[in-house]
Amino acid sequence: LVAELIIPSSSVRARPAPLTFDQMCREVDVMRRLIASLIFSLIFTLSAQASFANELAIWDKLQGTAPKGYVLLLRHSLAPGVGDPENFKVNDCSTQRNLSEVGRQDAQDVGAWLARRQIKIARVESSRWCRAKETATLLNLGKVRLNRNLDSLFQESDLPNHPQTVKVRKQIVDHRNNRGLLILVGHYVNIAALTNTGVDSGEGVLVRANSKGVIRVVGA
Repeated sequence: LVAELIIPSSSVRARPAPLTFDQMCREVDVMRRLIASLIFSLIFTLSAQASFANELAIWDKLQGTAPKGYVLLLRHSLAPGVGDPENFKVNDCSTQRNLSEVGRQDAQDVGAWLARRQIKIARVESSRWCRAKETATLLNLGKVRLNRNLDSLFQESDLPNHPQTVKVRKQIVDHRNNRGLLILVGHYVNIAALTNTGVDSGEGVLVRANSKGVIRVVGA
């Protein structure tokens, strides 16, 4: 007897139709774009890592030294909110945005990180705003000197040419031949006006003026 093998039609898979020339071209184009995107992403990631490494390298160079002319422009640590309340009073912290617990811990961590670098500190100066004063104090790197030229320019206009910006710029240039790291604790808009660089809460940029009085960002 010959058994007849019957295969249900539902189990038979139809072979896909061959791609047309236009479809093949589209497939190749998609693959090329995907590969290009992956390559760009890889290059961007590697570039960002290299940039970050270069920014940190300057701190290795300064470790254990009394550097000449370097200034750290540090934004105050995390203080939730934007700007200041309408009833703001510079000598009354209850009318201002203040550091959160995370912000206080970050300020201590930044100070400890700098202390481990054993870099001579020339002095620490701060905006009169409470969140900046507290950040500067929690760094624990020396007595904090208040500097009204570091006060927030959030409500001001033409910041690069504002009198406060001009005075801080001159202070940085005048420090060019002085030993020790000068730390200036202030605000986002002030730092951006000086360096055209934005920084997050608790972050800063390391700058130095050259012989022509031009201020350059040399690290972060």
